[in-house]
Amino acid sequence: MATSKIKKGDLVKVIAGKDKDKEGKVLSVDVKNGKVVVEGINMVFKHQKPSYSNQQGGIVEKEAPIDISNVMYLYKGKPVRVGFEGEGKDKKRVAKVNGKLEKID
Repeated sequence: MATSKIKKGDLVKVIAGKDKDKEGKVLSVDVKNGKVVVEGINMVFKHQKPSYSNQQGGIVEKEAPIDISNVMYLYKGKPVRVGFEGEGKDKKRVAKVNGKLEKID
């Protein structure tokens, strides 16, 4: 599978779906399935049985994964496309801003 353009810890903006125009931090990335979990986005209710770690059980609200194509990287507060520059070990992520490439990492 190709390298993901969105990584854990990135700030992203949702561009499609029920949480459109909301922003959040990426908690995890599933490159194989093309999904990301974003903090405070796509909240769902999960019914949990009582367990040793959760003695009470009950209904828990948590983030569900959304498709990676529904988020855009935020660069200086604006959503931008992300690309790669360089080869091999010199390969770096870049933000495509107004036809120019600006390094992210």
